[in-house]
Amino acid sequence: MTENMFQLGGDLPVRRLGFGAMRLPRKTFTGPARDPESGIAVLRRAVELGVDHIDTASFYRHEGVAANELIRKALHPYPAGLVIATKVGPIEDEQGVPSRQARPGELRALVEENLTSLGVDRLDLVYLRVGGLAEPGGESIAERFEVLAGLREEGLIRHLGVSNVDAAQLAEARTIAPVAAVQNSFHVQERHSADVLTACAADGVAFVPFFPLGGGFRPIDPARLARVTERHQATPAQVALAWLLTTSPVTLAIPGTGSIAHLEENMAAAAIHLTDEDLADLEP
Repeated sequence: MTENMFQLGGDLPVRRLGFGAMRLPRKTFTGPARDPESGIAVLRRAVELGVDHIDTASFYRHEGVAANELIRKALHPYPAGLVIATKVGPIEDEQGVPSRQARPGELRALVEENLTSLGVDRLDLVYLRVGGLAEPGGESIAERFEVLAGLREEGLIRHLGVSNVDAAQLAEARTIAPVAAVQNSFHVQERHSADVLTACAADGVAFVPFFPLGGGFRPIDPARLARVTERHQATPAQVALAWLLTTSPVTLAIPGTGSIAHLEENMAAAAIHLTDEDLADLEP
């Protein structure tokens, strides 16, 4: 395997720079919905550029536009080697906001919904997404993770992951079943999950940051990247992605966009090689 590849779950080789589907259904958190055809075009271009790891969820939808359905329309039958990861846990309210956590008895239906909407018999990777937008920690995830472990034993899921967890929750999950990947908020200027990354690196577990470009409530300040962006003639997004790929060999990046131009910009980050001087300049 090259430095740009990772064995997800020990048996799924993927490039370390993938694609996140959250931004396909809507332009912002509050809308409006995107034109479905633009999402389909972005997905097809992503695969043309070498993306073989797409991260999605059935609750990534807005005003009738759903990421899973776009992925199926754009890419099914899926090319050999394409890994599609999804996540379950959040339950949508009447306004379509995933505001409640699924109870253990509700998880099977969510997994089956992803199987159907993606058009597959087995999901490559399913994360248990814990909590809402609050900081990780403070609750047991064992009962819910045991349900997903059972679905894995049934053959509906190939690999399991956890999302928005602290180190104790990750350890708890690993006593139940193997954890192939962790998805937490993390980027060049937001490193609160550094201890979770360390735990992942120790055992070859993929660490897949969500909001790798500073989305959500922790934006990236481009001014703090200026010396490095100027040195490499790169954009702040490209430097932020290059930093993720440099910081640990287990880190995978899944930037999302609904724009082909931004997609191409993001994918070019794989060619940026940060020096020790760059890394020093990017320290908090």
